[in-house]
Amino acid sequence: MTDQSKPLALVTGVGPGTGAAVARRFADSGYRVAMLARDAERLAALEKEIPDSIALPCDVTDLAALEAALAKVGAPKVVVHNAVGGAFGNFMDIAPEVLRRNFEINTMALLHLARLTTPAMVAAGEGALIVTGNTSAQRGKAHFAGFAPSKAAQRILAESMARDLGPKGVHVAYLIIDAVIDVPWQRERMPEAPDDFFIQPRSIADEVFHLAHQARDAWTFLAEIRPFHEPW
Repeated sequence: MTDQSKPLALVTGVGPGTGAAVARRFADSGYRVAMLARDAERLAALEKEIPDSIALPCDVTDLAALEAALAKVGAPKVVVHNAVGGAFGNFMDIAPEVLRRNFEINTMALLHLARLTTPAMVAAGEGALIVTGNTSAQRGKAHFAGFAPSKAAQRILAESMARDLGPKGVHVAYLIIDAVIDVPWQRERMPEAPDDFFIQPRSIADEVFHLAHQARDAWTFLAEIRPFHEPW
């Protein structure tokens, strides 16, 4: 049973890297944390590990499932949309359905989340919606055709929300992660890369938490983080 006196943070895309680190960061700072992802087994393990966390197995592209998950936990003070759909290939190589699916995860799920959660934030006069993105939200490289358009749309949607919700007391921010995240499969893919080539999930989580708690007179919309030697 979670402590209902604590504020609620809701995190989508809770995998072994960024999502889990964000959930831990908010839990360590006095939040209950609702964790959404499709992998029920992984969420159950994290629920045992992270105090005051709630596992909510859910496909964020399924609106009915998303509504049911949110109904179980109530109104969050902070929402972090970290679920991501990605695929590599040029526009001739990718299956059109892949881009459509990624648009549902990256962009439409953000729309549904915001519509379901921000009205209560507006009523309370406070709250934050943080979206994790990457450099594909700003440029369309040849082999990023399967998801870059959906991330660019996600960033623009978040900006539209920020302009609407900011004057109502709700902070919307978009965090671009220009880095390779330190997770096991990336280490296996690049075994020769030095430790400081990667960005640590906990460092991303720290910035997400910071954005969610900025003073009202200094809100950031677009933030970028990268390792110190990353070319950009």
